[in-house]
Amino acid sequence: MNKVLFSTISKKFIMALAGLFLLMFLPVHLAVNLMLLKPDPEPFNKAARFMATFPLIRIMEIVLFAGIVIHITTGLIIQIQNWLARPVGYAGGSKSETSFFSRYMIWTGASIMIFLVLHFFNFYFIRLGLVPGNPDDFYTVAHNLFSIPAYNYIYLSCFLLLGLHLYHAFSSAFQTLGLNHRIWTPVIRIISLIYSIAIPLGFGIISIIIWKFR
Repeated sequence: MNKVLFSTISKKFIMALAGLFLLMFLPVHLAVNLMLLKPDPEPFNKAARFMATFPLIRIMEIVLFAGIVIHITTGLIIQIQNWLARPVGYAGGSKSETSFFSRYMIWTGASIMIFLVLHFFNFYFIRLGLVPGNPDDFYTVAHNLFSIPAYNYIYLSCFLLLGLHLYHAFSSAFQTLGLNHRIWTPVIRIISLIYSIAIPLGFGIISIIIWKFR
């Protein structure tokens, strides 16, 4: 029993660390994507080339991919263990706001994983030469994609679900790491709310501006 408990706690701890690492990457990605709003494609393409060639960025890219794989894998394992441990749903009674987000984390996470596959196919695989496209002009690639209504619907829907995922993930990661405090925990919850709104909103605004006004 102790081994099972330790195993579950260890997986949650690892998932929390990987999740926090991914949370630090999103603002950087958003800052780069904001260059897509410039009429001149060179700043964005220059940033994309820098991220594709600078050795430290390449190392961080590998760490990022590892973080994604670890976060998704441990999340799936924990969810499956929870399903097996409690095969029968709740008979009744109310559930807290936290439990609501917690229950749907696996589904919001699955939608994000689908989006990542689509994102890699449209950008990273171009860089690897696996799909057609100009790896030196991702500005045009992005603008062409955002001109497709169906792509925007998928993109905006995924970032809406990402916001729901981030709201619970941000605060629960600190809780999993044992960083609970009567003063700082409410502050972390406020930051998680702001973060979960600001990040998806930023990406969404870029999509809508290019789609509707460019």
